[in-house]
Amino acid sequence: MARDRDDRDEDAEPPRERARERRPKRLSAPRVMRSATEQLEGLLGRAPESVSAVRPIDDGWEAEVEVLEVERIPETTSVMASYRVTLDAEGELMSYERVRRYTRGQTDRRA
Repeated sequence: MARDRDDRDEDAEPPRERARERRPKRLSAPRVMRSATEQLEGLLGRAPESVSAVRPIDDGWEAEVEVLEVERIPETTSVMASYRVTLDAEGELMSYERVRRYTRGQTDRRA
């Protein structure tokens, strides 16, 4: 005997729908940026000034975060640092490392 649409089991979802529900939702880049800066500030005790890069990686995210390390006058001589921050798929900080120090007024010759 054929079933009516209303009589179908609710558990009989297409496999693609079930897989989508099991997979954790990927975070957006703005949310990752906020998460990276908040967690790095908690570790360093200094508020990050900007995020210069954010990119998805296989198992999470990687961000480059700029932090004021030594404030000087004039401001262009203040010492800045660039940190590489790795976050997991849920936005939790897994690692960080300082990859560069420079004065605020310095321009990049790498680009």
